[in-house]
Amino acid sequence: MIPQDRLRQIKDRLGYVEARMSTGDGDIAALGREYAELRPLVSVIEDWERLNTDIAEAEAMLSDPEMRALAEEELPQLRARLPEAERAVQLALLPRDAADARPAVLEIRPGTGGEEAALFAADLARMYQRYAEARGWTWDVIEQQDSDLGGLRELVVRIAGEGVFARLKFESGVHRVQRVPETESGGRIHTSAATVAVLPEAQEVDIQIDPNDIRIDTMRSSGAGGQHVNTTDSAVRITHIPSGIVVTSSEKSQHRNREIAMQVLRARLFDKQRQEADSERAGARKAQVGSGDRSERIRTYNFPQGRMTDHRIGLTLYKLDQILQGDLDEIIDALTAEHQAAALAEMGA
Repeated sequence: MIPQDRLRQIKDRLGYVEARMSTGDGDIAALGREYAELRPLVSVIEDWERLNTDIAEAEAMLSDPEMRALAEEELPQLRARLPEAERAVQLALLPRDAADARPAVLEIRPGTGGEEAALFAADLARMYQRYAEARGWTWDVIEQQDSDLGGLRELVVRIAGEGVFARLKFESGVHRVQRVPETESGGRIHTSAATVAVLPEAQEVDIQIDPNDIRIDTMRSSGAGGQHVNTTDSAVRITHIPSGIVVTSSEKSQHRNREIAMQVLRARLFDKQRQEADSERAGARKAQVGSGDRSERIRTYNFPQGRMTDHRIGLTLYKLDQILQGDLDEIIDALTAEHQAAALAEMGA
């Protein structure tokens, strides 16, 4: 059931925002952002209302002998469009994750599997970088440590652009790979893993950090990714004492490193706060798409079979090469749809 009062409130609010914008009254930037959020929602509502009006008019035509044949032809087509229009309104009314529009901090680290896990972590990093580039997002490396054979020991990246966190937030968890390592002479398939964490970028207003709660150490840096050697003590490590979270940044500028490390620390604390709030709300209820637990195995990349399986929604795609080239939309769209379906079920829609 679609709440008519809620629809009226949304349309009234859009009218109010438009009026404020036309008179230049208030914070124009804030009004513009609200307008950008409300306009698509109102368009969906108006499409649904227009369809209902057309159905009502066609039903009224059934009593007119001259119009009856036309109404009988039109009504099945109009009614067939109604479920999709209703679902569009229901989805538009779902509560928004306030973090969806934010940039994200992406963290990738090898798990079990030694050097092969580090090489797989590098494959994942390239996959996400290609996806980001295809969507026109920026990719700024914060911290990168390479392994001896060209894999990754750690990668922390800030990704900015339209809808970054909304698209990547279901990527957090353990990604498992099954393949024959280049170092394996016997042709045996090995299983290794890498962990991915996607955190919404936090602002200072989200997380207030007491200076007494952090310890800042400077270290000798070899530069991000080992690409250059920095002979000064520029790398910064920040330890948040209450939570035990440790963040490092190894750019050339010590001042910039401190700024970056604080940015990442805020993101991790903000994510921790969101996880705790989600757990409280969920209680014993099963999470909608995975638990968000970083230790949860979410996906397997099987090279011999050329397949990728997402275990949370039972999706298997036999196009592993394209996926590793950054073709992630089909997976992300399926995860988003599952999340939306669970949210609608929870609302009783």
